[in-house]
Amino acid sequence: MVRVRDLHKVFGRGHDAVHVLKGVDLDVARGSVTVVLGPSGSGKSTLLRCVNELEEITAGDIRVGGERMGYRTDAKGVVHRLHPRVVARQRSRIGMVFQRFHLFGHMTALQNVMEAPVQVRGLSKRAARTRAVELLDRVGLADRVDHYPAQLSGGQQQRVAIARALAMDPELMLFDEPTSALDPELVGEVLAVMQDLAASGMTMIVVTHEIGFAREVADHVVFMDDGVIVEEGAPADVLDHPAEPRLQEFLAHVL
Repeated sequence: MVRVRDLHKVFGRGHDAVHVLKGVDLDVARGSVTVVLGPSGSGKSTLLRCVNELEEITAGDIRVGGERMGYRTDAKGVVHRLHPRVVARQRSRIGMVFQRFHLFGHMTALQNVMEAPVQVRGLSKRAARTRAVELLDRVGLADRVDHYPAQLSGGQQQRVAIARALAMDPELMLFDEPTSALDPELVGEVLAVMQDLAASGMTMIVVTHEIGFAREVADHVVFMDDGVIVEEGAPADVLDHPAEPRLQEFLAHVL
C-alpha cells in the first residue's frame, strides 16, 4: 500500500540546513498496521507529513497504492512537482489525525464531520449527514452529534477528528501521536477506536509512544532515531528482543 524509497527531507539551506530524514525506506502492506516509535526529533512526524504531502520531499520516492505522490519524471529524467490540484486529489485518499484536534470551534461534531465531504467531494448535505451520523456512532459519539468542541472532552474531540478523517473514505490512515495531548484516563477510548479501525482492515501508520498499543495491534514496528530507521520487524521481536543498543536504551526509558 505504501512504498517509501531513499526518502530525504532537509529544512532550511546552507549552514542553517537541518537534515531530518536521511534515506528512509519503508513498506506498509495493505490492511496492516505499522507503528513508528522513536525519540522526539527522530523524524517520525516528518515522515508522516511527507507521505501525506504536507511537506515537499528533498529527495526520494513515495508511492501510495502504486501511485507516485507529488512528483513526476519527464522523458529527460527531470523531476517535476505535480499541479496543486493533483496533489490535493492524491491527499484526499489519505486520512490524517494529528496530536491536536484542529476541529472547527463554531461547528458541531456533526458539522465538523460533514464539512469535507460536502466541500471537497461535492456530496449532498443529506448524504453527508447520514454518513457523519454513522461515523460518529462508530466512534461512540452518537449522543454528542450536536455538541460543539468546547462541550467535549479531549478524547471525544479526538474521536470526532478520527470520524472526520474517515468521512473522506481514505485508503490509508495516518496518526501522528493521536493520544499525546490527552489526559491519561482519556487515552484508552481513542486507542479503542483505533483498534476497531485496525480490525476492520484499514491500512494504518501510527506514530505513538503507546507501547501496549504497538504490542497488541501492530503488524510491524519501526524504530527511528536521528532521521533513519534503526530497527524494524514484528512487535514481539522489536519490543521483546531488541537487537540495537539505541532501541534497548529507548525501551528502557518508556517501558
